[in-house]
Parts: sequence; structure tokens; C-alpha cells
Amino acid sequence: MAAEVRMILYEDDSVQVQYVDGSRLQLSPCGSEFLFEKAPPASAHPLEQPERIRQRTHFVISAYREQLRRALDFRNSFATCPFLSENIIPSERKKRVLLDVSEARWPSHDADDGVVWLQGGTVKVASVDGHAYLCLPASQHEFTVHFLCKVSQKPDSSIVLSEKNNTQAKKNKLVEKAGKVLTCGSLPGQRLKNKENELHCQTMKPKGASEEERCVNGTEGKEALPPPGLKHTCVHVWVEQRWSVASCPEQWKYPLSLALRFHDKIRSLSGTDVTVTQNATLTSNVSEERGKEVSALPRALPLSCPVPHLHRWSFCGSLSLGQSDEGEHSYPELVKVVWYKGVTYRLSHKNVNSIEIYPGDGSVFKSEGAYFGNFFTYYSTQEGSEEREEKMYSVNNLPPDRPGSPFSVRCLIKQAARILQHCAKMRLSLSHNYCICCWKMVPGIKDNNILPLLLGESFIPGVGKFLAYSDDKVHVIFLDGVTLTLNWNFGSFLEKSQVNQGLSLGWCKLTFPDGHDQLIQIEHSRPYERYVSAVISWCRKLARTSQREKLTDPSFSVPEENWLEYRERV
Repeated sequence: MAAEVRMILYEDDSVQVQYVDGSRLQLSPCGSEFLFEKAPPASAHPLEQPERIRQRTHFVISAYREQLRRALDFRNSFATCPFLSENIIPSERKKRVLLDVSEARWPSHDADDGVVWLQGGTVKVASVDGHAYLCLPASQHEFTVHFLCKVSQKPDSSIVLSEKNNTQAKKNKLVEKAGKVLTCGSLPGQRLKNKENELHCQTMKPKGASEEERCVNGTEGKEALPPPGLKHTCVHVWVEQRWSVASCPEQWKYPLSLALRFHDKIRSLSGTDVTVTQNATLTSNVSEERGKEVSALPRALPLSCPVPHLHRWSFCGSLSLGQSDEGEHSYPELVKVVWYKGVTYRLSHKNVNSIEIYPGDGSVFKSEGAYFGNFFTYYSTQEGSEEREEKMYSVNNLPPDRPGSPFSVRCLIKQAARILQHCAKMRLSLSHNYCICCWKMVPGIKDNNILPLLLGESFIPGVGKFLAYSDDKVHVIFLDGVTLTLNWNFGSFLEKSQVNQGLSLGWCKLTFPDGHDQLIQIEHSRPYERYVSAVISWCRKLARTSQREKLTDPSFSVPEENWLEYRERV
């Protein structure tokens, strides 16, 4: 099997993998389908199309099983909802339990039960019920969670199981009310009831031999009717996920707060002077999690996709093997995680574009600056000591490579800056549809899947037309044919001292009448400052008018000094 060179997880949780031999694999956002593109032979004509194989993940043949399993492991480590096909997962990773595990109960905030200090400074927080545990290393930049998750099911199997459980619960209540214990065959009507249960059990039992134990009464290999109230065994898998402390998902905030509090407690007892730059911010963000001892665990996506027509297969813009490490790689969608030759680039698009670089030696680079991307801070912890090293790097003035260094700082930061710039361009595009993906159409998935709506529209005489959308995107068409697009967070209250607080990106996109577009930094927008300042003034006015409730103000006008010269030309 060829080794992976690059693995990419997009914002919709689709995966693209490139291998050393030139072959490529792409996973659908839900993980239920994959497309494998074989490497073209050396004698192939340049215009010859490569051979492609498209299959359902659950029915993958042995030739692609290992590659698909590794791609799924990468996806499940960072994706919102895992995809767990029982046919691909090795038997040693499976665990059969009687309950359908859907939540984890964590220790109390005032007690240290279940919190352990491991060697190397890692804090482990285990749930009381044993369904999950969280590990926070001493660096406190990234944490891992391990939790039990039921394997992916057919779309209707969970409904059938739920109906059976509800029916059985009603029967149990009736039995308790009557106060009688029914013995098999002791009543005249019992034979009819047994026949009814047997028929229901046959409906629940899958046809495959691997799942014959779902209708057993606890005796392995022996089929029988389950006693009242006994649930069927469910196959679960331990899933490992990695998350950034700075952008912690909601279900892990409470155990993370326990780990951070325990870190501070141990260090205060040892008398160590802790000087972590972000420690105060992190504690304030997750310390108010009292009363949230129960976390809902992520659920696996179904085996088949309800809307497979939304799957998009595209290998355009992939990096060829002949290009250098610094060669540009174009991405068709918004990027969430990039793994390239052992280095992990993780992005966050919640409010602003930010990126973290993990070279693999325990250190981390984090994008900093007014709009996240002009500067990078390097954090490193010496092994076996509490000393931390911090360095600041500017994208415009990177140091030369040092001989003997395990990685090139210049290459890492340049690659991260290119990824950030690509994500800014994608977020400023009016055509990208990363929010419309197949797994968000599944009933029960809580995710914002609404197309952007027009929130506000204004036409300013002598200037142009201004439009604001619900996805924080602002599009302006000027009278000279130039269009400008930027992202503005209208939910943030604007203070006079922070005139550009609502800016989600440090970039905006200008499209000129001839069709060509240009991505420019807002801080250095000359010679297009008049366009940028006009749009920012309009956005600030909208943000001050009723916080998205009343986004129109006919009395507003662009400051005349910014447009005097322009209007004379028009």
C-alpha cells in the first residue's frame, strides 16, 4: 500500500488523500461513499483519463480496504460526526454493550474524582460511567477525547429499534401495574404473545450472520427470546478525536474546564510560576460550565446517505509529485485540516480565520495579529521541564533555515499563510456552497443549513448598491463597475475605540469590470482605500442599528470626503 503524502479535511467533512505513487482517494462528506483514482502509468498519454473506482464504503473490496480505513480514521479524528462502518473496523476495536451509549457523565466540578495527573504533565479526566475520557497535555494547546460511539446503522434500523424499545417499555409498565409475573406458557394467551414476540424479533434481526447476536438473551451463539426489558447488544467503537483548546466544541467544554482547573491546582501546589499566554483567556471561556456534568456524545452517521446527489467528486488542482514542497496547492472548498508529510495544519473559521501548525514534536505555531495571519507565535515546551519557549515570527520577515533543525520554519509559515489566504478567498466567494452538505440533511443533525438571506439593501446615489446577507457577507456594486465583497460580523457590538471590530477577515475581494479579481488586505488597501472605507462605514452604520433587527437606515450616507473625488469622476 502506498503511503500518504497529503490528507485534507474540508469544512463539510469530506476528505481528499494523495499518495506517493500518484493515486488519490476522495471521501464523501458523510463518509458513505468514496472515489479512488489510480495513478496513470508512465506510458499513458497526457490526455488519457485515469481509471476511477467509485464504491460504497460499507461494501469496499479488499484492494482498497486499508487505504479507506486510514482515510476514515483521519476524518473521524477531526470531523463533527464520525462514520463507523462495522465491516471496516478491526474486531479488536469493537466492543459489545447492552446499552446504546449516547452520553457521558463527568465528575462534579468541586471534586477531583476521575481526574488523574499522568507522567509528562498530562491531565486525564475520565467520565463516571466509563463512556469517555479527555487528555490535556502540559502545553494546553490541544486535547484529545476518547468516547464510545455506536457503529453506523442503516437509516431505518434505529427507528425500528426505538419503536421496539418504546413498545417493550409500555408492556413492562402494564406488567408492573398488574403486579403479576408472567411465566412462559403459564397462561392461555401466553402462546399468542410468544408468537408475537418471535415475529417482532425476526423483524429486528438483520440478515447478516455477523449480527445474529442482536436477538439473543445473553447466551452467546444461542438464539432465544429476550426477557422483558433486556435491550439488544449494540456494537460500539472507541473513537479518538483531537481538538484545539481555543475552539473547543460545546460537549467537551465541561471536562476541559475540569482538566484546566486541575492543571492550575497542581502547579499552584508545586509552587511553579505558570506563564501561559492564553491560560487566563481559556479559563474564563470554559470555567463557567457548572451544572453540565452530562455531555451528549457525538453520534455516528448512517451507513447510507439520504442525498447522494450532493456528493461532489473533484481532484482538480492537486499537487503533482514533481512540484517542490513550497509549490502551491489549490483547494476546491473551505479547508478545516491539512496533513502534509507529518505536519498538521488546523484551521478555525468560527469568527475569524486562524490557523495552528503542529510539526509533530509537541510544539505549535499559532497565527496572531489584528486579523490572524500577519504574525505567528511559536510555543515549545522542553521535555521533562516546565519551561516554555515563545517566539514571534512575521510573515514578511521569516528567518533562514537552520542546519540540523527538524523542520523549516519558513516553509511551515509560508504554507500556512497560503492556506489562510485561500480560505479568505473562499469565504469571500458568492458561489461557494460549503454549508450545503449531505450529512446535514439527516434528521436529528443540529446544524445551521439555511441558505443565506438578504438582511439589508441600500442604494446610495452617486456611489452604488450595498447588500448585506445573513452569513455575514457584504456585497457592494459601485457605479464604475467595481464590486467589493467582505465579511462583517453584525452580531458584535461596535465600540468607538474599535472601529473595525466587526471585520471577520483581514481581506476583501475586488472584482473589476474586465472580470479579473484581486484579494487585498484591508490594512493596506491603497490605492483602493475609497472603496474599502465606504463599505466599512456602511457596515458600521448597519451594526449600530438594532443589532440585525432593523438593518436599514435611509438617512445614512457615505462620508463625503471619501467620495468627493470619485463622484466628480463619475
